[in-house]
Amino acid sequence: MLLPEESRPAAQPLYLQVEALLMGRIAEGLWPPGTPLPSEVEIGRDLGVSQGTVRKALQALERRRLIERRQGRGTFVAEHTSERALFHFFRVADPWGRKPVPTSRLLRMGTGPANNDEARRLHLPLETPMMRLLRLRLLEGRPCILEQISLPAALFPHFTLPLDRELTDEMYVLYQRRHGVTVMRAEEELRAIAADAWIAEALAGAAGQVLLEIDRVAFDVSGQRVERRLTWLDTTDWRYRLELE
Repeated sequence: MLLPEESRPAAQPLYLQVEALLMGRIAEGLWPPGTPLPSEVEIGRDLGVSQGTVRKALQALERRRLIERRQGRGTFVAEHTSERALFHFFRVADPWGRKPVPTSRLLRMGTGPANNDEARRLHLPLETPMMRLLRLRLLEGRPCILEQISLPAALFPHFTLPLDRELTDEMYVLYQRRHGVTVMRAEEELRAIAADAWIAEALAGAAGQVLLEIDRVAFDVSGQRVERRLTWLDTTDWRYRLELE
């Protein structure tokens, strides 16, 4: 049930309270990815609110891409697929706006204490145990993207991937399926840098070449910071493309 009326924040519409409560059920794993949701009528009866209020809350969750409506089947908690993750989180395109389908392989994986940048970006204490991955992504068969991914080890116990083999699933799909971590959104900071020698070597380029650096923090359903990802993109033939609405 919702909070008694006298205890509710005065300025918060009722549907937002319903949205937060339903989001909490998803975040806590009470409704895992792929689970069908009860009907609007059932949710309304459970929470003591109108069907219209529930509908507005579900529409808000759909805009957040936390749920999806399937024609003739009902409403389900959204599952990450490689196609879905690429569509929402992969921002690289050619000069005509066409998105490539990247292939990738893991170059290196290891553990260690959080450094200053990781601790700052993920809001963690220094020396928190971290899992680190270095991944190379190829576009049309050529190395164009290098990614350094940092994960809090406590959220991803026994995380493993095959080295020097093509990776077929997007990382966010693996996070959700193997560790129950659903990435809902990400924040990014962009800047141009001169490539260090080791980055240039991985991308088959020259040291000092100008690259686009993308510093991303990913958040799960509860708003927790779950991944820090540094991406270096060779923009000779590719662009970082963002659509604004």
